[in-house]
Formats: sequence, C-alpha cells, structure tokens
Amino acid sequence: MTMTDPIADMLTRVRNANSAGKQTVAMPSSKKLVEIARIMQEEGYIQGYDVIPGEPRATLEITLKYGAKKTKTIRGIKRISKPGLRIYAGKDELPRVLGGLGTAIVSTSKGVMADRDARKLGIGGEVIAYIW
Repeated sequence: MTMTDPIADMLTRVRNANSAGKQTVAMPSSKKLVEIARIMQEEGYIQGYDVIPGEPRATLEITLKYGAKKTKTIRGIKRISKPGLRIYAGKDELPRVLGGLGTAIVSTSKGVMADRDARKLGIGGEVIAYIW
C-alpha cells in the first residue's frame, strides 16, 4: 500500500509516541525523512536517529528526548505544506514559530534546513512543518 504523505505520517508517529511517553518510534525511511530527523536532532527536539537497513525498505528509528521528570521536549508538531496545498515562503517571509522559540523546517534549493539557517543563507522554500 502506498502512502500519500509520508512526512505527515512521520510527524504523527513522533507526536503520538511523544505523548505516550515512548523512548523510540520506528517508521519507513526515505532521504527526506532522514533530513527532517537530522534537523530535529540539531535543534534539540530528539536525542538521535538510526537508519536500519532492511527489505523491502529501510527503517528510520527515532529516539525521543525527555527532560527531568519525563517532561516533553516536543510540545507540538504541525504539518504546514500538504500534498493538496503546498505552502512556500520567500526569504523575507520565512515564518517565526512562537516568536523564534520554535523551529520551522524548510525545504530549499540547498536542501532541507531549519528556518534560522535559511534566513542566514537568504533563501526561501517550501515550509514543511513547525516544531515547538
């Protein structure tokens, strides 16, 4: 069975595992999902990720991060650009999530990156998701 929106599936799995207090969450892997996981790790929302090779497809396993007393590092995740309605932002219109406290993941011509990095490079692109 093919999946219409694997990015939304990934974000939903992470959101559900985070709210259930799970340590890890697994999903089918792709290059774009690995890049999104890399950004989430760089921004400090997850502890790490591994790509486990397998047939017919590799698996992406994300290790979630919690603070003291099991406080959640990820407060919310929202998919912005969807297959039915793509949302693009120019270099001057890149969104600030919670006034700069959150992160917008942007797919640019230079690859998938956080909104801060896109602002530094002066490029815009497709706004994939917000994380706070």
